[in-house]
Amino acid sequence: MRDLSGLVTDIDGDLLADASALARVREAAQTPDVLPPIDAEGLRIGPPVARIGKIVCIGLNYHDHAAETGAAIPEEPILFFKAPDTVVGPEDTVLVPRGSRKTDWEVELAVVIGRTARYLDSAEEALGHVAGYATAHDVSEREFQLERGGTWDKGKNCETFNPLGPWLVTADEVPDPQALPLRLWVNGELKQDGTTADQIFPVGEVVRYLSRFMTLYPGDVINTGTPAGVAMGRPEPKPYLRAGDVVELEVGGLGRQRQELKDA
Repeated sequence: MRDLSGLVTDIDGDLLADASALARVREAAQTPDVLPPIDAEGLRIGPPVARIGKIVCIGLNYHDHAAETGAAIPEEPILFFKAPDTVVGPEDTVLVPRGSRKTDWEVELAVVIGRTARYLDSAEEALGHVAGYATAHDVSEREFQLERGGTWDKGKNCETFNPLGPWLVTADEVPDPQALPLRLWVNGELKQDGTTADQIFPVGEVVRYLSRFMTLYPGDVINTGTPAGVAMGRPEPKPYLRAGDVVELEVGGLGRQRQELKDA
């Protein structure tokens, strides 16, 4: 681990959009002793992206997840938003909302935008606007999401419901975002074991599609959906999360998370 604070103020959209600043970071990373080492003992790991503008999420984006929930394959991506203030670090506590009976887990590939994207013409062009990738946990309260009326937002925006990180892995180190394994464990038991190859709408297409409806800015995050294995898709009694449970999750090459759940 190295200290970047002598070169940049933070890792955020401003940095990701600044080619000269990124070049200075690359050069420093290749020069011994320019970036001081950090002793990580006892330090908290925060989210790898600061001051996120918006988090756009894709629902039902895996064939196996749609099948386990009995949903039809979407003809177009299903969109919802998470507020940036749901984001916490990869090892921070996740809070079970008051009155919750159906708090659920979802391991996801997160895409971080590096260039302003609007009205893109192709998936290939869209991938050129990606700064990097991260592991995300799209925690969801299914009763709030599906049984309380309105949109999904009530079940997606509870505090601490978007652990992100530990790393922002730059796009050049992820040659194929459709070849990444995703896994999640609850109390040591493997619950989700999927791959981004099963996505209905691949990463490039998701970014292109979104750019036709909204402008994506550097530092915006896209949660690209979850594979099968969520609590909602299991037989009764469904094993929803409770205080004291421990969730661990990872996306291949993007790092691992661990969260203990507590009551809000």
